Amino acid sequence: MSLQTLRPMPFESGDGAGTATMKDVARLAGVSTATVSRTLIKPELVSTRTRERVLKAVAEAGYTPNSLARNLRKMQTRSIIVVVQDITNPFYPEILRGAEQTAQAFGYTVLMGNTDNDPVRERAYLELVQSRRADGMILLTGRLPAQEKSSMAVERERLPPLVFACEHLPDLGLPTVRIDNAEAARTAMRHLFELGHERIAHIAGPLNRIISVDRLAGYCDALTERGLPSEPALIADGDFTFNSGVEAARRLLALADRPTAIFAANDESAIGAIQAIKSQGLSVPGDISVIGFDDILFAAATDPALTTVAQPRQEIGRRAMAIMLDLLDGKSPPVGDVILPVELVTRRSTGPRPPA
Repeated sequence: MSLQTLRPMPFESGDGAGTATMKDVARLAGVSTATVSRTLIKPELVSTRTRERVLKAVAEAGYTPNSLARNLRKMQTRSIIVVVQDITNPFYPEILRGAEQTAQAFGYTVLMGNTDNDPVRERAYLELVQSRRADGMILLTGRLPAQEKSSMAVERERLPPLVFACEHLPDLGLPTVRIDNAEAARTAMRHLFELGHERIAHIAGPLNRIISVDRLAGYCDALTERGLPSEPALIADGDFTFNSGVEAARRLLALADRPTAIFAANDESAIGAIQAIKSQGLSVPGDISVIGFDDILFAAATDPALTTVAQPRQEIGRRAMAIMLDLLDGKSPPVGDVILPVELVTRRSTGPRPPA
């Protein structure tokens, strides 16, 4: 088992914060000391541009807040593990970047744990926190190890500091930062409706993950709102990979009455669908429109550039880490999930429904 360290920020102990002060950071960033304090404690209250300027100044000055010296005396490791299912997934880096920016401002190191969807490895990372070799864990996996989940109702106090990001576990009451996946899916569908599409297929994600279930529910709800039926033949199984997008699109194209548009549950499978469509001599969006979900880096680089629902991935990472640091400081987490907005990014992969 290994963990990858993401550019740890050196920690200087003492009564203050090394040689740099909050005033030094404020002067470098061109803001007030109150803005510096607000950025470090409640980053969501500060604009993205200001936040990035302050965090850059913190790093340049080598500033460490006074509270860190008190925390060091508590024998904290000053490291947080961020656990992902698959490090090769291009969705995760921006979340890690956002988490790291906030962690570095407080002198914490971010460790990345890759599970490859293996429950044994998930359990091993949790044990690192329980054995005090890390202070807390941010989970992007959407699940707890089975034995922990089953005991939560009566033994919640046994759990170390945990925060969920993107994925969530309903009814467990753990701090969570995410989007409304069902509503985001309805946003994608409404875009296709506005272009005149009604026969719309869906390439689902793995249905053992709640985000896939929510996006499928949003797809079905949008059809119902439009007075259209949900046809099982138009729902293709997938697993969020490029290859599953290719295979799912091939099955959809083989239908006697093929769809005029495809809504894929993530960008990788949407890009796979585009390749499958083009390989059969069809045009995107001339013959079939394709819309994805996430707005990964490759979405703008594919041909044609992919229309997609963009998640605020850096902000998800920042907010999740801010909640984690609050937990470690003895503060209460937010009541209910923190729900962040999405944005529809319109590019060339969607267009008007082709003539019948």
